[in-house]
Amino acid sequence: MGHKVQQNISIKNRKATFEYELIERFVAGMQLVGTEIKSIRNGKVNLTDSYCQLIRGEMYVINLHIAEYEMGTCNNHIAKRDRKLLLNKKEIVKLEKKVKESGLTLICTKLFVNAKGFAKLEIALARGKKTYDKRESLKTNDAKREMDRAMKF
Repeated sequence: MGHKVQQNISIKNRKATFEYELIERFVAGMQLVGTEIKSIRNGKVNLTDSYCQLIRGEMYVINLHIAEYEMGTCNNHIAKRDRKLLLNKKEIVKLEKKVKESGLTLICTKLFVNAKGFAKLEIALARGKKTYDKRESLKTNDAKREMDRAMKF
């Protein structure tokens, strides 16, 4: 039985840093079915509108779109089902407190496959940016790009 070469899978939510101010990041495992991990390894994931929610003392990721596996049969998974996150009790309690107290939200920033072949989800405590903050972010990014261009020549 030969081992396949693991390509480096890392899917980012680019919209997250624009829409939100990220405060603290956490890495969590996910409870997946077989066809889901195969789709992840093919890079068929969309994190754009995904967020995390506490349901009955357990953390779930909502709206995470993992496309159905092309080679899957009738046993294929549902693309946008709620998936349980694997965090320890201390982390869940800490996140629950912060979300309730300060009105922060939990969003998905990155999905990657670690060295052992497990899918991990990076989630972040985030505060929504106001419109003027977004404009400020765009200005700083433009200024940085201009400086980088100037440095090249």
